[in-house]
Amino acid sequence: MSEKLMIGWSEADITPKTDKFISLAGQYYTRLTKEIHSRLKTVAVAFSSGNEHVLMASMDNAGMAEVFQDMVRAEVVKREPAIKPECIFLNAIHTHSAPAAKPSVSAVSMKAVTVAKAVTDSDVYSADEYVAFVVPIMADNLVQAWKNRKAGGIARGFGNARVGHCRRPVFADGTAEMYGDTTRMDFIGMEAGEDSGVDMLFTCDETGKKTGMLLNVACPSQVMESTYKVSSDFAGATRELLKKEFGEEFHTLYQISPAGCQSPRDLVRHYTTEPDFWHEDGVTVIANRLLKAVQEAVVEKIDYTPVFRQTTQRVTLPRRKASYTAYKKAKAELARLLAIKSEEDAYKEFCDNTHASEKRGGHGPYDDKTEHFVCIKNEQAVITRYETQDETPTISFNMNVVRMGDIAIANNPFELYLYYGQNIKARSKAKQTFLVQLSAGASIHAGYLPSPDAEKFGGYGGMIINGQVGSDGGFMLTDITVNEINRLFE
Repeated sequence: MSEKLMIGWSEADITPKTDKFISLAGQYYTRLTKEIHSRLKTVAVAFSSGNEHVLMASMDNAGMAEVFQDMVRAEVVKREPAIKPECIFLNAIHTHSAPAAKPSVSAVSMKAVTVAKAVTDSDVYSADEYVAFVVPIMADNLVQAWKNRKAGGIARGFGNARVGHCRRPVFADGTAEMYGDTTRMDFIGMEAGEDSGVDMLFTCDETGKKTGMLLNVACPSQVMESTYKVSSDFAGATRELLKKEFGEEFHTLYQISPAGCQSPRDLVRHYTTEPDFWHEDGVTVIANRLLKAVQEAVVEKIDYTPVFRQTTQRVTLPRRKASYTAYKKAKAELARLLAIKSEEDAYKEFCDNTHASEKRGGHGPYDDKTEHFVCIKNEQAVITRYETQDETPTISFNMNVVRMGDIAIANNPFELYLYYGQNIKARSKAKQTFLVQLSAGASIHAGYLPSPDAEKFGGYGGMIINGQVGSDGGFMLTDITVNEINRLFE
């Protein structure tokens, strides 16, 4: 017979002080701000049953390095030795309106045009400063969730909300472009579909009162990805609406299901039927859509003694390789590009053009990833990959797989394309499968894991510069995840 389930929640504010500029991660150009649209949070939940336990925490940022998760784990264990470090995993909500959680990343890169004149690194919260600030907060919060455990139950739920859409139009010449112009006469269709399903796992106390939920959606929380304000975006706004719905002590842990090709913008209708979802008004709209999905969800019976099993393993995948012919072609193209304009001059032009586009207003994107500077970086990436791929032929990461009752949870560090998420969910023996991307970090920055079509069509998100693993590794990851999930249901 299964044992009682113990559940604890906690959340904490991780917004840095604004006595310095905050460098917002997620774009090719520097964005500095002291303005706050909404507070950044970390939400933690601890589950235990018998000798098994798992702790999860979401973080309002774009992503995290593996070393960051290792730091948080180490601090948790110092505070509470009963917690196994390998049973803790973090995930990002992928807002582009928060500092980086990656130690030793420069706050001001190259000679970027910024929102303040003569800004130097000393004027900006560095990544190291932010990491030093946020790690103890996240560790304390996880330990608090552990201490808050009480007997409770889980109830899975499912709803629908119009949130994520494919962001890669395909054109007649066999190329794809992120946020490409779908009004072009040579536009032939979107590269992939979308997933309007909203997976929910409610937690309840012994009286049946809802105490929190995992909210799993195939879309990153990045309506405000190009703005100059700190923001938890629609994930944070949804959290606040759910507190109003269920009470101030209700906690929401937002997880991104595989959505590497998705964004909160309908490019087929090209911003004519609703907010453009590049500005603050779109945050409220999506948060209300998710609230409605939760309100209307079909929720199953509460299980107070669910089967509880979890496993962790180190997954190793092959890196996507550059061929010798691609290497030679990249070297020739790079020489041609640099003969036209230096990298430094191209970067200044890229930033100048971006800021001019911002001033014109309207919808984004404000940066153009076909510009000279981006082309230089794309070719450099192919060259670097070819020259280093034999020295570092693989990428590895810690995968956590959890079974609670008839649901499964599995994480990965990639911006994993929807294609693989659908494959895993369809083959999983769980009645509901919660896949969590941008989680835990990896031995090297994981980046995108594109579908075979994205590799073929190219463009941002499908090229070597954008990720470490290609579609062959994607199929391997799919099989590994499915096998680990199904093993827990044997």
